[in-house]
Amino acid sequence: MLIRTASMNDLDAVTAVESECFPAAEAATRAEFAKRLSHYANHFWLMFDEDKLIAFVDGMVTDAADLTDEMYECADLHDEKGAWQMIFGVNTIPQYRNHGYAGELIRRAIADARDQGRKGLVLTCKDKLIHYYARFGFQNEGVSASVHGNVTWYQMRLTF
Repeated sequence: MLIRTASMNDLDAVTAVESECFPAAEAATRAEFAKRLSHYANHFWLMFDEDKLIAFVDGMVTDAADLTDEMYECADLHDEKGAWQMIFGVNTIPQYRNHGYAGELIRRAIADARDQGRKGLVLTCKDKLIHYYARFGFQNEGVSASVHGNVTWYQMRLTF
């Protein structure tokens, strides 16, 4: 499996994987991904099986300590010198799940954030995934202020 960061050429593939992994109310749109890729393509970690995109992790960098809904919508809030790597999505297409691919991408995002001198990473997840992210060292900080997709999210933080 090849892991690399993204470019605008990955727009259609990233959008397709996202639509397979999240309900429409939670999935980012093609237009949102275009904005994200134009601002922080190097904070998309993509995994390929041959030439097929099978999984990705993405998110912006900011000095803000908490992940907010505004961050999903406003790619220009990205600050390459920011202290915190936010993670917006961890996506693996269904037929490739349960093989550790998402974990490989999460570990890569963690390693890159550490190498870049960040304070750590922040993500939100549903309650059923709290234990999964805890395996990587993320701590549950309770219910997030995010109401993205009209879902209850829990904020998780990994501090270096």
